[in-house]
Amino acid sequence: MLDDVLAEMGIEDVSRTTIRQCSMLGSTLEERSGEKFSHLEFGVPGIPACPVGIEAQKKALDNGIPSIYPSVQGLPALKKNASRFVKAFIDVDIDPKGIVPTVGSMQGSMTSILECSQLDPKKDTILYICPGFSAHGRQPDILGIKNVTFDIYEYRAEKLREKLESYFKEGNIAAILYSNPNNPAWICLTEEELQIIGDLASKYDVIVLEDMAYLCMDFRKDMSVPFQPPFQSTVARYTDNYVMLISGSKIFSYAGERIAIVCISDKLYHREYPELKKKWGIGKFGDNFILNYLYVNTSGASHSAQYALSAMFEAAVDGRYNFVKELRDYGFRAHRSREIFDRNGFHLVYDKDMEQTISDGFFYTVEYRDLSNRDLLEALLRCGIIAIPLNTTGSGQCGIRVCVSRLLGDEDFELLDRHLKLFVELVN
Repeated sequence: MLDDVLAEMGIEDVSRTTIRQCSMLGSTLEERSGEKFSHLEFGVPGIPACPVGIEAQKKALDNGIPSIYPSVQGLPALKKNASRFVKAFIDVDIDPKGIVPTVGSMQGSMTSILECSQLDPKKDTILYICPGFSAHGRQPDILGIKNVTFDIYEYRAEKLREKLESYFKEGNIAAILYSNPNNPAWICLTEEELQIIGDLASKYDVIVLEDMAYLCMDFRKDMSVPFQPPFQSTVARYTDNYVMLISGSKIFSYAGERIAIVCISDKLYHREYPELKKKWGIGKFGDNFILNYLYVNTSGASHSAQYALSAMFEAAVDGRYNFVKELRDYGFRAHRSREIFDRNGFHLVYDKDMEQTISDGFFYTVEYRDLSNRDLLEALLRCGIIAIPLNTTGSGQCGIRVCVSRLLGDEDFELLDRHLKLFVELVN
């Protein structure tokens, strides 16, 4: 049945499918076989949406907001509350002027790499620290922007400095993008590593695009109390050349409304670029981001969703909504499912942040003996498990990404255990 579906979908190598293709493949097999599958492939929220946001959005809708175009700069209340939120949970000061709503972080990253690639004719390449969100890697390809990647697996601590500098010293790197905590490996860059990135970004004038989709989800420390340490780690402490991407999709389970913010450092926002002035008539990085790139892209994010995100930020800062507490369930699911994989002979691929074992969180990565990505994925699909292979995330390692968001109850964990036992029988 798997062979038939692969042929119908025109897939020659299952390890080269996109996340969406992989999900469609598994869903088709599930439908035709009549068997329930273990869904580990799609990073959708597995927790109900924040009720504070829902109520605020309903109120905005009732008040007639749908008939009014949103300001492309963003709702003033959202910008103010977002600035407070960044201070409360990241301990970084950002002028509300430099905080802009986008249609999810996907639009934030795509618009950012587009602008960064046009700041200096000599700097035409985006560098990705991998593994990473596969769609991020496709964005420069779609835009026709040069890009390079490397797998961080062998380059932690001081080795990261050597590796980054080998790229930066060529003089063609416009920006660097990574997620922290990492999708898919869930590794978290240490303060030492973030300082290395920040120092080199300042030295070589490279802009750091920091994806914080999983803000405060390193559950090894409690970051739930606003304005009190520990705070979310960030490169913003070590350079002014940064743009932070903060999404409502995971931290507030508000994925369906496609709402996020881009936070441009104060210094970068006001920096004048002659090439931008020549090309677009506006020299400031931040003004160009909003008035040229963002405006012609979507002319603003959903108006009512901005009210929702504003209310959620405000409630989190005021201590009325503990979003970190809500998210801890992902850590419990990861711990339980990791035990199941371990019992069935799997091992973590990206297993350490230096000397510390990675946190239990939204994702993790596992491998099985010496199976290639293709052989591993095909065998798992034959046994009722859908996941994505690591090579699609820019990783040079063999294994799969496990997302725990759809492991909701006892029956899901029991089903996963049964499927993995079938897998062990099949490959042995």
